[in-house]
Amino acid sequence: MTPRLDAFGLVVADMAASLAFYRRLGLEFPADADTQPHVECTLPGGTRVLWDTEDTIRSFDPTWTRPTGGTRTELAFECASPAEVNTVYEELVGAGYRGHLKPWDAFWGQRYATVHDPDGMAVSLFAALT
Repeated sequence: MTPRLDAFGLVVADMAASLAFYRRLGLEFPADADTQPHVECTLPGGTRVLWDTEDTIRSFDPTWTRPTGGTRTELAFECASPAEVNTVYEELVGAGYRGHLKPWDAFWGQRYATVHDPDGMAVSLFAALT
């Protein structure tokens, strides 16, 4: 048997705040998700993203503590065009989320920007510069 990546998880301080951010990026959740301790979203292709509150994690791992310092994990959302990278970045920052890297033309051939979700995780926006 060979293990297969099925899901990746995010630990969040405020479920409703986190899901509001990801809804703006097109992810869909059940109507009552904001008040749940665990939420899942299945992406095209079947991989799941899992959200758990900090309290949920502490319920089975009492030694868990909130990480400090920089981010090691990042989600990346592909946009339809370089202009959409600019638009989505501005919409998120305008809604009060913290921008990290303003949109720029990266040397690897993409329009690229980074914002932080409510828990400080980096979320990249990108599109090919064709």
